[in-house]
Amino acid sequence: METNNSDEKIGEWLIRAEAMSLNDVETVLKEQREGNESLFGIIAMELGLIDPDILLTFAEMKGL
Repeated sequence: METNNSDEKIGEWLIRAEAMSLNDVETVLKEQREGNESLFGIIAMELGLIDPDILLTFAEMKGL
């Protein structure tokens, strides 16, 4: 997977990395708009849209 720039949001990175589709990202953002206060990655995992290993890769790249 490619590295990301420091300002890139997780949804943008996941689309660019081909780990999620635009529709998947929009589904997660809709959940957040409707009051789900969980982090993007947590919602995506709960909905079965993303593998936890992908989120770990993103966190490592961000230095989290």
